[in-house]
Formats: sequence, structure tokens, C-alpha cells
Amino acid sequence: MSNQRKTVRPRIGIFGIGLGEYWPQFPGLKEQLEGYQASVESRVGQWADVVSAGLIDSAPKGVAAGDLFQREQVDIVYCYVGTYATSSMVLPAVQIPKVPVLVLNLQPATALDYANTDTKEWLANCCACCVPELSAVFHRCDIDFHIVSGMLAEEEGCEEPARRAWNEIREWTEAAGVLRTLRRSRMGFLGHTYPGMLDMYSDFTQHQGQLGTHIEILEMCDLAQMVNRVTPAALKAKEEEALTIFDLAEDSPSDPLATRPSPEALDWAYRVAVGLDSLVDEFDLDGLTYYYRGLDDNEYEQIAAGFALGCSLLTARGVPCSGEGDLKNCQVMKIVDAFGAGGSYSEVTAMDFREEFILAGHDGPFHIDIAEGRPLLRGLALFHGKHGGGVGVETQVKHGPVTVLSMAQTREGNLKLIAAQAESIPGPGLQIGNTDSRLKFSLGPADFINAWCMAGPTHHFALGVGHILPKIEKFASIAALELKVVC
Repeated sequence: MSNQRKTVRPRIGIFGIGLGEYWPQFPGLKEQLEGYQASVESRVGQWADVVSAGLIDSAPKGVAAGDLFQREQVDIVYCYVGTYATSSMVLPAVQIPKVPVLVLNLQPATALDYANTDTKEWLANCCACCVPELSAVFHRCDIDFHIVSGMLAEEEGCEEPARRAWNEIREWTEAAGVLRTLRRSRMGFLGHTYPGMLDMYSDFTQHQGQLGTHIEILEMCDLAQMVNRVTPAALKAKEEEALTIFDLAEDSPSDPLATRPSPEALDWAYRVAVGLDSLVDEFDLDGLTYYYRGLDDNEYEQIAAGFALGCSLLTARGVPCSGEGDLKNCQVMKIVDAFGAGGSYSEVTAMDFREEFILAGHDGPFHIDIAEGRPLLRGLALFHGKHGGGVGVETQVKHGPVTVLSMAQTREGNLKLIAAQAESIPGPGLQIGNTDSRLKFSLGPADFINAWCMAGPTHHFALGVGHILPKIEKFASIAALELKVVC
């Protein structure tokens, strides 16, 4: 399998607006505004594929723009407000494609030179004039819209209005890219959900209905066939790949179940990892949710016990792997990864009331790109609550700001997001072959657990680096997902 992750650039529809009656009255004004619009399109084009409808100055041109955006299947429309325009010109451009709208209220100058500004130059800076009119019409027509106000470019001594505005625009663009990624993703579901974990049961149709994600049902025999076909050359290559990333742990000083991994256990982990690569390639997967119990040390039980290494490697390549059959968690791992923040498979594992933090981790895969130092491979005589033994991944998430994101399903059946921000703090962890991170929230451990649980999460969440809540808020908005923020 290639190490190159799939990249999905959002498709952004952009149009500028102006009043056609101005052009004969003020020669050069239209060209001036088109120049400003070109700079907007150029900057957005660094992060997205731009579909430009040019400058709209009449209602028929608004219809043509809407048709263009609909034809090109844009993810979001940016309305650059260059000067005043009537709302009747603008509405068709955003109404026809039926996607969210971002109004760019970006003034070219920090302030007018009041004593020396003529009408033409004032009109080139009166972008805020029609934003209230557009807002009123969008509200009445049930258009999903947002506004970014600020400056078109930085001026010496007044940089913040442009920096803040363009940071917001970039976050909206990234959010559109994440949504486009999910709408075109194929998530594999291998085996079944861990029996009895009712919070994780999920409606495949709801996932495709709300997020557009295709769920590909896989069988253990699919994977078994691929594991059995692994060649010596592929096995050796996987071993070399793993040993460039992981260190081999020694026997745990605290847990007799956790030891230095045996050559046989490592060989099997490498073999299953190669098989997982083939499974992802064969079914063109962008994520994998899995669990299978197996019985009496049979073939499927052995394969299921060998997932941790291969799934950690896949997760770091942009193919998130969520154990115990938690499809909702695979979705949030994909979201966090698509924002470039990692997204590791985690759950709350303990509370520390002395140092006021939550311990979080799991016995399954980890997003190794966000590990603090080199992760360890540790032998496990058994996986608690599961069948079989093998090799586990032991590490912590990078120290510093982190975000946790969970996906739940409401009583009405809708998918919803729950998020919180914290700090990953240094300190010793358990030496039991699990991932283990110390997360310090603004609330103490007891208060955080109470607040988090009252939001109705599943017991898994995606753990990512950085405080990315503003991006998640924008994603939830354009994806039409309920978002509950804790802390």
C-alpha cells in the first residue's frame, strides 16, 4: 500500500457583487473591484479549487452563477462584497446550489481619507453597506450563511483585522474540505460491534444520509485470504517499516501480562498488517471499523488479536481504524485527521484527583504521528475483555494543547458531535501495552466527567493535537450536525 494519503481539496464557488448602474457613472470602478476579487480568489485558491462566477451586477447574472455552482458541485459559496448591490442579484447565486454561504465583508482600506476621498473611492470601500440587507434576505429565505468581516489585506500598523478575517476564511475552507472528504469516503465495517456496547450501535443509513459516507460491509474471510497470501518480501518490508517507527519494549515492571514482544508475535503482527494494507487497497477504504471475537484460538481469533500494529500504521496514513466496531468513532477520527490534528482511538480510563487530570487511552490502535517520542510495541499475554494475545502499542499523545471529539446518536436518530479542549501533560503512565495520555481540562476530573457524560457521548472519542474547536464548530455548522461543547 502507498504511504501517500488521499488528499481532497474543497471546491469553493466565489462571486463578487456590485451595482451595474455604477459602472457608467464611475469609470474604472468595476475593474478596481474585479482586481480585489481576483486577489480573494487567488488566496482561497491556495487551499481549495475555486469556481469563479465573476462579478455579479444583475439578477440574470446571479441565476447564471447559481447554475454554475450547482453544475460544479461546490461545497460552499463565498460571496465577496466589493460594494453595494441589491439582494435580488445575490439571492439566486446562493439559492440555486443549496450549499452554505460565507459572506466576505472585506474592506480594502483601514479607514477612508475623509478629506480627500471622492464618491468612486468611497464606493470601492462601502462593502459593509449591503451586508445587513443580504443578512435579512438570507434569514427570510432560510439560507445557511455566515459572515467574515475585516480587511482585504494587512496595512502597516493595522494588521489584525486582515489576519483575523483570513484565519476565519481559511478555517471555513478547511471545514468545507473535511466535509467533502467525508462525503466521498468509504468506511469498511469488518465483523461486528462489541456485543453489549449499546452506545456504539449505529445506523449505517444515517451515516450515509447525514454525512454521505459509504459503509462497505467486510467479512473476516476477506481479510483471512489476504493474510494467507502475504509474501516473505512484503513481510520483511513491513518489519522494516515498523522498526523505523517503534521501539520494542522490555518486560513491564508492573504487569506480568505485558512483556517484551516475542519474535513469533511480532511476525504475526507484521503479517496481519500487510493483510490489512491489502484489504484497504482491495476495497478502496478511507477508514476501518472492526471487531471480531473468534473462538478457541481459531484463525479469525488470531487475526483479530493481531490488529494493533497494522491499524496504528493505517491510522497515521489517513485511514483511521476504530476498534470494537465503533463506526461513529471512526467518523470523528476521520474528521480530526482531515484537519491535520491526528485523531487517535481513545476512551477515559481513570481519574487522577491529586494532579487533577483524566487518563485516556485504549488497547487498540494509536495515531502514531501524534505520539510523544517513539511509541513502543509490547507483548501482551491477553487483551483484556477480548480473546487472544499478541502485540500492543504503548505511548502517549504529544504534550501540549489537545482536542477530544465524540460522535453520538440522539433519541431521534440524528448524529451529533461532542467536543472539548484540554492540555496533554507530561508524567508517568501505565506500562500495560495500552496508549495512555494525561489530559487536563479546565474542569476538574469529577466535574468534567459529569459534564461530558451529560452531553450523551459514546464511551470512545478521537484524541487530536492542538485546540481545533473553532474548526470543528465551522464543520458542524456546514455539515448540519448538532455540536455540544463541554468546558
